[in-house]
Amino acid sequence: MKNIKAKFNLALAFLAGASLTFTYAPFSFWIILFVSLPCYFYLLAKTKKQHSFKLGFAFGLGWFGTGVSWVHVSIADFGGIPLIGSIALMLLLSSYLALFPACVSYIISRFFKPHNWPMVLPFIWLTFEWLRSWLFTGFPWLSLGYGQITGPLTGWIPLIGEFGTNALIMIVCSSLAISYNNQRWATSLFITGIFCLSGIVLNQINWTTPTGNSAQIAMVQGNIQQEMRWTPEQDQPTMDKYQEMTSSHWLKNEVIIWPEAAIPQLEPIALDYLRNLDTLAAASNTGLITGIVNYNFETKEAYNNLIGLGLKQSLDANEPDSLPMGHYRYLHGNRFSKHHLLPIGEFIPLEDWIRGLAPIFDLPMSSFSRGAYQQTNIQANGLYFAPAICFEIAFPRQISKNLYFNTDFILTVSNDAWFGNSHGPAQHLEIAKMRAKEFGLPVLRATNNGITAFINHTGNIQSQLPQFEAAVLSDSIQLVSGYTPYRNLGDWPIWMFSLALFIYSLKSRNNKQK
Repeated sequence: MKNIKAKFNLALAFLAGASLTFTYAPFSFWIILFVSLPCYFYLLAKTKKQHSFKLGFAFGLGWFGTGVSWVHVSIADFGGIPLIGSIALMLLLSSYLALFPACVSYIISRFFKPHNWPMVLPFIWLTFEWLRSWLFTGFPWLSLGYGQITGPLTGWIPLIGEFGTNALIMIVCSSLAISYNNQRWATSLFITGIFCLSGIVLNQINWTTPTGNSAQIAMVQGNIQQEMRWTPEQDQPTMDKYQEMTSSHWLKNEVIIWPEAAIPQLEPIALDYLRNLDTLAAASNTGLITGIVNYNFETKEAYNNLIGLGLKQSLDANEPDSLPMGHYRYLHGNRFSKHHLLPIGEFIPLEDWIRGLAPIFDLPMSSFSRGAYQQTNIQANGLYFAPAICFEIAFPRQISKNLYFNTDFILTVSNDAWFGNSHGPAQHLEIAKMRAKEFGLPVLRATNNGITAFINHTGNIQSQLPQFEAAVLSDSIQLVSGYTPYRNLGDWPIWMFSLALFIYSLKSRNNKQK
């Protein structure tokens, strides 16, 4: 009977974790978090300590197994792995990620009484989420705060970031669980009300404000099928398509943006094409930013790059006779090299051992070199862009390091064709919205097949293109001034707050034991 009950509890924990998927885009039912997570903590409080790790693992397996199920599309459809192998790799990834909530569950169950959880959970949870964000290059996807960008805690995001919002979630959800356990609701409802109502009030504050100036920018979504991306005979048709789609937008926009690796030829091979683009953009008084892979044939190093072409500085209105000049040359400084590389897709862990075992471990462009953590902004037509290529938009600390006093926009480019018609691209867009909310800056998201979007400084989508459609999105984006508290202070305030709660809880427990 006990064995059946234990298995039933594991199933309930798995379902509680799986339901969290609906808090994220494209579903965005934020309220589910405040039901699922308290239910899990209640279940954990009723579980014997020796079973807490397994319960946390089941919860994490449901959370990540359903939440990042879109990875299966890239493994099965483009990785050349049979269905059974794809499922096995998905299970392996989900199992690894499930270790983090499993460890948290074991620690709080083993060393702390449930009534102390609201005070100790924020610090312990943040510690393991921080570990998840950098261990083995990091995979901070599906952090709980992302599901609250449309919820009542959203006003806290410019103060403590998505990372800090996790601490508030832990306090609220564990308080609700403990209240249900002891049937004393007053304290938990007060805590929930305070955080939620203050979040709503804080959301009315404009931490950054429009300057009155704006920039007209266009982003080109080529919708190139993934299976054609690295086929040599498709290189020229792809480059012709992007240039043709851009041709009617040169004179209408100050800057035009192409997505990640929009130019499929290696940079040293595409020099004639790039010089022609550089001249064409400059003659149209336009700056162009595009993704391209640079490969150094001497050092054998490859970099996933964004480069600037055409006008770098705006023409001086006081010098009417000045001529627009392009600035591109091979290895010029107006470029950004991707730092956070995606395992398997952009670098192969234990390469000498596993490359060649299956097509997914031997994909084109799966051996990149890493760019610097902090780099200069890309400049186009007098505007400054802080780049993040694909997965990098999920790392707010890296974004913060690349924001300067004159940064106008955060620019993220991607190719989400790897994930087909799954919820992966919608989650990716949600992460970009979070960065805009945290830093109070517009985020421009240019993708190969969607979701291409302009996100304003409040984290709201200003305009976007539908997926799987070749189109150009042009819009006027307001420039802003000012800094959010999170941009100024980063994660330090929430670390200090959660650590103070943790220490206070330890001292209170020690005093009671004397």
